[in-house]
Amino acid sequence: MKKLMLCLVALAALVATPALRAQDISGAWQGTIKAGGKDVRIVVKVAKLDKGWSATLYNADQASQSLNASSVSQDGSTFKFKVDLLSANYEGKLSSDGKSIAGTWTQGGQSFPLTFLRATPETAWDIPEAPKPQTPMAADADPSFDVATIKPNPSGGSSLQGLTLKGRHLVVVNGSLNDLVTFAYGLQVKQVVNGTGWMDGDRYDIDAVPDQPGTPNLEQMRNMVRKLLADRFALKFHHDKRDLSAYVLTVGKTGQKLTPTQVKGNDPGFYYAQGTGGLTLHLVNGTMTDFTDFLQMLVLDKPVVNQTGITGRFDNNVTFTPDDSQFNGHPPKVKASDVSEAPNLFDAIQQQLGLKLTAQKSAVDVIVIDHVEKPSPN
Repeated sequence: MKKLMLCLVALAALVATPALRAQDISGAWQGTIKAGGKDVRIVVKVAKLDKGWSATLYNADQASQSLNASSVSQDGSTFKFKVDLLSANYEGKLSSDGKSIAGTWTQGGQSFPLTFLRATPETAWDIPEAPKPQTPMAADADPSFDVATIKPNPSGGSSLQGLTLKGRHLVVVNGSLNDLVTFAYGLQVKQVVNGTGWMDGDRYDIDAVPDQPGTPNLEQMRNMVRKLLADRFALKFHHDKRDLSAYVLTVGKTGQKLTPTQVKGNDPGFYYAQGTGGLTLHLVNGTMTDFTDFLQMLVLDKPVVNQTGITGRFDNNVTFTPDDSQFNGHPPKVKASDVSEAPNLFDAIQQQLGLKLTAQKSAVDVIVIDHVEKPSPN
């Protein structure tokens, strides 16, 4: 009986130990990631929901839009969250006093130690105000580039490294004439016929500013690039039809698994980066047609047609292992990972997005190059 009483007392003391009870993690947490010789200060604001938690991330060193975590969990002292838009996740252990979380930030196949400290009114970092949305260009405007600087890119890279709108500047990094033509006319490179070798081999950096106020939409950007091609590259062509193999994007049997965008505005973004076990394609604030346009421009060797019937804008990632038929025969090298290799692109799209990419042959539009010249001097 005495031993039984001692066991019950010990059990009662164990249950009453504060360190073993789940602690309240709501509030602001802040920590610094040291990556690539730079310090990045991150603030995470955690809130209690009816079921589970929510977390919102901020960059304390840059005026940028906040991001919501796609999942947040607490299991005892273990705290986890994921940010699908960044292909990032965090896992850490809450200290017994509830004042710090020591863990690891993982992004793009790389891991960094990251300790969050609970912020107080005295220690809280100021969060820069998010940039105000750019004023859109008038919908009926027909802009040209007021200033366009075109310079050869000496890096030796064999694929487009960026085509983005920064403020009012269209910035192209390591782009070829083929990249510009396919972007301007919404084509895949096989839909550009009768071109010359340097149209893919010569690479350029471009910085161009519109001649009208406001931020252009995607079609206005494309129209300005069309004018640039005619003015600076003396591009002339005619349209035709050819029977080509193509890919068709549809919804898979399990249904789509797309995430509505967190980004404000109408401009889509698309880029790729090292992912966990493979390469990750990032679609930001994009429609399904934006997705197929970017796939055919950057990744695939055939035209891609959107037949999903899905409307709206989405933020989604696809992590896959590229092959030699993709990225114009020069797929980015994927770093070795301690996790299993990512699936091929077709399986990844089906597993991760609930969509299906299938091949079929059909008559498609092409443009036939009649005349083109290397760009005129700035």
